Amino acid sequence: MFNLKHAALAVTASFIAAAPVMAAPVSVASPPPGRALLLIPLTLTKVQDIHFGTIIPSSTTAGFVTINATTGGRTGSAGITLVSTDQGQRGRFAGAGSAGQKVFIDLTPPTELANPAGDKITVIGMTLDGPALRTIAANQSFFVGVGGTIFIDVNQPEGLYSATYDLTADYQ
Repeated sequence: MFNLKHAALAVTASFIAAAPVMAAPVSVASPPPGRALLLIPLTLTKVQDIHFGTIIPSSTTAGFVTINATTGGRTGSAGITLVSTDQGQRGRFAGAGSAGQKVFIDLTPPTELANPAGDKITVIGMTLDGPALRTIAANQSFFVGVGGTIFIDVNQPEGLYSATYDLTADYQ
């Protein structure tokens, strides 16, 4: 029994000693993102949030900021400064179903965005990138873009404003 233990240790030690020397792993300075979107039929999945970007309000003129539902482009009215390094984006959703199936998209926007201090921004409206009634493509998927317009008051207090909205898909 004593010799069997020594033999087992000797075999284990020889495996350890015979292991190749590996170079230390080096990571990429900025890891590249890897993504995949999996869709289950008769579902609706958020791909990205709508974001109005960084905005500087005027001290003399109220204005509007709009995100285009189709292109994701952002525009602002006179008196509003749109910060170019944070341009925002449209909301985007994906769904799946049978090819040729009809789906009705219903959007219920919030009435306002609020920051943690309780300050509010009025949501003028939100839009879809196309008709509410859609036909699912031959590849069995569909995408929905969401845009909107908000009202920025004179001297609007700073802060991160947010709210939620409902988007539903009624498969026909």
